[in-house]
Amino acid sequence: MTATPSALAAAPTSTAPLLRAAGVVTAVFILSNAATPLYGHWQQQMGFGAGTLATIFTCYILGLLGTLLVAGRLSDHFGAKALLIPALMLAMIAAVLFQLATSVALLMAARLLTGVAVGIIVSAGMANVVNQAAHSQKRQASLLASVAMVLGAGTGPLLAGIMAQYSHHPLTVVFNLELLLLALALWAVLALPRQRPATAALKLRLPSVPRENIGHVLRGVAFFGPGITATSFVLSLGPSLFAAFAHVGSPLIAGGTAFAMFMVGVAVQFAVQRLAVTRIFLISGLATVLAMATLWLAVGQSSVPWLVLSALLAGAGQGTGQLGGLSLIALHVPANRRAEANGVFNMGGYVPAGALPMVAGHLIDLHGLATGVTVLAAIIAGLAVAALITVQRLQR
Repeated sequence: MTATPSALAAAPTSTAPLLRAAGVVTAVFILSNAATPLYGHWQQQMGFGAGTLATIFTCYILGLLGTLLVAGRLSDHFGAKALLIPALMLAMIAAVLFQLATSVALLMAARLLTGVAVGIIVSAGMANVVNQAAHSQKRQASLLASVAMVLGAGTGPLLAGIMAQYSHHPLTVVFNLELLLLALALWAVLALPRQRPATAALKLRLPSVPRENIGHVLRGVAFFGPGITATSFVLSLGPSLFAAFAHVGSPLIAGGTAFAMFMVGVAVQFAVQRLAVTRIFLISGLATVLAMATLWLAVGQSSVPWLVLSALLAGAGQGTGQLGGLSLIALHVPANRRAEANGVFNMGGYVPAGALPMVAGHLIDLHGLATGVTVLAAIIAGLAVAALITVQRLQR
């Protein structure tokens, strides 16, 4: 028996389907950042610098962005299940490539496939979490989807950092465990009811949102974009900064900092969930500006504590910006356009998150650490300030 999209959206649900849907998001996002503490291992083996490291990360962003161009539209037409199954299979292939990587090309391929899988998850997977909830639970479901994403993004580097620090075979342990989690997620997706495809012919086009919802999505992007760019910098180049500041090459420190960054993102979302969305955005913008100020101080003083504080503030900025944006989409965008709106929202965030850290990485290689980080911090802080000014004007 098949379920129509309208029936699925209207039917009240228990907690179990919501948690299973959120678990799928978490499993894939664990893979998304598990490589962060392991870059030192690969750098020692392959001998590449900060520019190459940032380029490898950008392959992930490119895969994600390319997928976001079509994933939302396909999910809204065929249903989440039709996309989540291949997403999980691609994530499994990526995990195997990470485990076997002996060249930069294989790392780039693994990151690209991871980006494709994550692109599907942030469109179809996160919309699937919201669609499992009754209308009265939409905002709580948005919180659950956002927390599931951030929880996975933080757990991956912590797990990899612990294994890299204490295991003789970290790649085998980390990515075999991830394969197990992805298999469990695949089982959960296979249990989803099959959604009947939309009757209208599918026309692939650039993702869009209804005209009346453009402002909702743009407001979310204005804060989510600077926040996720700040956390992306920590993920792509954080290990290099720790090594430069204190000659600390410990993968556990890099992974632990990334984990703490995302856990702050989770905690702050629970703390602000009852606030008006405008207030949530104000917190996001202020946290991101402070994150960039402390990053600049960290570079100027070669200070690990300032660097850690910058990462924690970046996590708060991303978490609140993400929650605010997803809440506006859940509350205002129709269910049959929600996955596409999620795709547009995430594209707006991931474009700067891929481009700016890559530019900073090459600037560091060419002109030194201080120049690269200062340019990046100034751009991100400027974007956050512009978003804050815009929101204040809209309130008047």
